[in-house]
Amino acid sequence: MGSPIVGSENAEKEAVLETARLMLVAARTAPKTAGIDDVLTSIVMGEEKEIIADKMDEIANERKMESFRRDARNVRDSDTVVLIGIRGGKSIGSNCGSCGYGSCKEFDETEKELGKDFIGPTCVFKALDLGIALGSAVKTASMLNVDNRIMYRVGTAALRLGFLPGATVIIGIPLSARGKSIYFDRSK
Repeated sequence: MGSPIVGSENAEKEAVLETARLMLVAARTAPKTAGIDDVLTSIVMGEEKEIIADKMDEIANERKMESFRRDARNVRDSDTVVLIGIRGGKSIGSNCGSCGYGSCKEFDETEKELGKDFIGPTCVFKALDLGIALGSAVKTASMLNVDNRIMYRVGTAALRLGFLPGATVIIGIPLSARGKSIYFDRSK
């Protein structure tokens, strides 16, 4: 009895999915302000990935922004998408004023509203935590040689679709393993 042969296409798709899982771990364990974990994550593939791309095309039409359509093509061509979001509508209690309010209490009491892309206002420390989680996640993908690109437009569609309940900001990271990065030359 010999060992079964695993073709490169199947092995690569499995590796991309495993990379996505490890990216979620990296985002979860990334340092967070005051040790408060308000990071939300998920992996999207298959039909749900197509739903995000369709929503991006809808936004492209609605806002006359071809960049949403270009990124939707990248989502469709990707093996999977990692979503990382943050619950940015609550403060950490530092009263720093970066949000534009006089105190964290004032910020916390302010009604949070959906803008064009995300729900705001957002606590600057939560936005920083999101950035650190994103950096940790894409570093993991990079170390594993999986092509990726941080895309806010993916997150805009995911937020509108309610893909990470509780998130006020979501960013998407499509992943791909091809002979050439599909995120490099995006002029077409």
